[in-house]
Amino acid sequence: MSTHKAAGGKASQHVSPAGKRLGVKLSAGESITPGMIIVKQRGSRIGLGKGVVAGRDHTIYAVTTGKVKFASKLGKKIVSVVSK
Repeated sequence: MSTHKAAGGKASQHVSPAGKRLGVKLSAGESITPGMIIVKQRGSRIGLGKGVVAGRDHTIYAVTTGKVKFASKLGKKIVSVVSK
């Protein structure tokens, strides 16, 4: 016989939280309109270029119409929207 009770630990094991669907939503060269989300991220892992702004949760979305462009500036990744 056991000398200690399980204390409910068994019921809470193996519970995986739901994924948060982070990451790049549009790839380079795709057409985009204002308000469309380009990247969902935790923290500012990807920087802002021209034609984009960051939301309160660091989500990057477009403010102009054009095509998505990814680049690097001073060793940091940035995303921009360039007009056609």
